[in-house]
Amino acid sequence: MPADVSPNLSKSTAPPAKVSFWLGDTAWLIYLALLTVIVHLAVGQRYGIHRDELATLDDARHLAWGYVAYPPVTPFFGRLSLILFGPTLPGFRLFAALVQAAAVVLTGLMAKEMGGGRRAQLAAALAAVPFCLGAGALMQYVSFDHFFWVLAAYFMVRLLKSEDPRWWLGMGAAIGLGMLTKYTMGVFVIGIVAAVLFTDARRYLRSKWLWYGVALSLVIFLPNLLWQAQNHFISLDFLRHIHERDVRAGRAKNFLPGQLEITLLAFPVWMAGLYYCLRVEGRFRAIAWMFLVPLFLFVVLKGRYYYFAPAYPMLFAAGSVWGERWLDSLRAGLAHAVETLAIFALAADIALAALLALPMAPVNSPWWSMASQIQPDFVEEVGWPELIETVAQIRDSLPPEERSNLGILAANYGEAGAVNLYGPKYGLPPVISGVNSFWARGYGDPPPDTLIVLGHSSEYLSENFGSCYVAAISWNRFGVRNEETVEHPNIFVCRALKKPWPEFWGNYRHFG
Repeated sequence: MPADVSPNLSKSTAPPAKVSFWLGDTAWLIYLALLTVIVHLAVGQRYGIHRDELATLDDARHLAWGYVAYPPVTPFFGRLSLILFGPTLPGFRLFAALVQAAAVVLTGLMAKEMGGGRRAQLAAALAAVPFCLGAGALMQYVSFDHFFWVLAAYFMVRLLKSEDPRWWLGMGAAIGLGMLTKYTMGVFVIGIVAAVLFTDARRYLRSKWLWYGVALSLVIFLPNLLWQAQNHFISLDFLRHIHERDVRAGRAKNFLPGQLEITLLAFPVWMAGLYYCLRVEGRFRAIAWMFLVPLFLFVVLKGRYYYFAPAYPMLFAAGSVWGERWLDSLRAGLAHAVETLAIFALAADIALAALLALPMAPVNSPWWSMASQIQPDFVEEVGWPELIETVAQIRDSLPPEERSNLGILAANYGEAGAVNLYGPKYGLPPVISGVNSFWARGYGDPPPDTLIVLGHSSEYLSENFGSCYVAAISWNRFGVRNEETVEHPNIFVCRALKKPWPEFWGNYRHFG
């Protein structure tokens, strides 16, 4: 071989320089996700704890395989938060922020598995950030439900790309954990079944790994199923009540317009993703069915609009891959202009979500007024310490002989959770409440003779007590109008229950 050829040959066969993981595509997804966690930690304690979080926090102190309002995963993470951080608001909300950040990373990784480069991966992840900011702001089952939908979709993408049936085990685990989080995972399961039956994925029906995955999901879900059986499937009664309430109140009538509210300016991305899966890349056609079937079911079943939010990340991934390839087909100047416009639209979505979904606005400012109209959860994060302080003052005003056998009766789970969270500071007794899982904790032994009552109407109390009077009015230091100050502001002191406690308690269970 000539001497002048050898150096070139040596150079051409040299291995490419290894790029550090921390500079790679996945690392950028992680950096973006961690930034959302930092934002949540920075602003998460701006107002206070939300009424839904108060219920979850209380359930976290009573770990079980099920609860009336939801399966056990979210209270489990709440208990973990209590162990690690105590009852601090940033610590309590940390796991919700983390799983939402993980969903952002998984969205980018789905784009990678579909053949997308760094641009596609980052675009998909950016499209997922607005919902991450909203859902990660509160410790609620919505956050964890969203994550397990996205995790199941990620495993399906890996399955469809690799054709390795062992990914069904990951699917089974994600579905089982999703069912332990929120029962709407069952709607997604129907979409997955349709995806298998209506596409080439039906060949996996002969695979043992699919059935292993089914078995794994059932084994994971089994403890909650047994809990439901032992408790007469009480959650079905709860869900029926909540659904009828939502339909009656019109909360389900804007399902389709609400989808644009969820996706904002990223709606062309998921539409492109649907087109890509249906018409361009046949091996991912199952993803389209996993989107369309749950969409149809939620419309028919009259679900609330945000129930469907977890279905979008897989289409954000597919749409970003299609968009990256489309941009590469354009001439340089046009491609740059379109890419700049897309980045601006995704950035605008993130900014809008941050301004309206994160607790950043000073209370009662014009910004707050606008944000709380769009995100009514904010007003329900205000006033709980003041409520319990008022209850303590009422207790202190009672004769000593009544304080020794005093109870606090709360109608809703926000009030009940607030009594148990803030009450020990004032030496208040544990709450008595018939709402959701609080009912199972009973009314104490011996039952109280005198009650401070929150959340009930005077008509209801006059039917059940010999005497009641208004002892105080709910308030908060900001003067914010919320459920406690507007819908049932009166705090009563009641005596002489007309029925024996067991009889009263047997009819007192209610849902909310």
